[in-house]
Amino acid sequence: QVQFVESGGGLVQPGGSLRLSCAASGFTFNNYAMSWYRQVPGNERELVATITAAGTTTYADSAKGRFTISRDNAKNAVYLQLNSLKPEDTAAYFCAARNKFGLRFGSWGQGTQVTVSS
Repeated sequence: QVQFVESGGGLVQPGGSLRLSCAASGFTFNNYAMSWYRQVPGNERELVATITAAGTTTYADSAKGRFTISRDNAKNAVYLQLNSLKPEDTAAYFCAARNKFGLRFGSWGQGTQVTVSS
């Protein structure tokens, strides 16, 4: 069964940093692209960053220059380093796997809450 367990969120002041982690299981991790999404209640889930199986990364405009996605295939883990955080980054963050067509598969994990506030 495909599973994702996100962690690392918390309360941070504007300008601060956090490192989110996602432990994945139930599929051959190193064969698939991984993405981070975020969601604010009442809004649709937003794609933040993606890292392909080969390690190529892409970012939403809101994340470019501030967030870094990385992966550790030996640990079946994907990470999102959040720097220079802004109040508008406040959201629940989720990871997901994507197949060769770019489609997400597996159920969503519980997410990890990031709150940016002074």
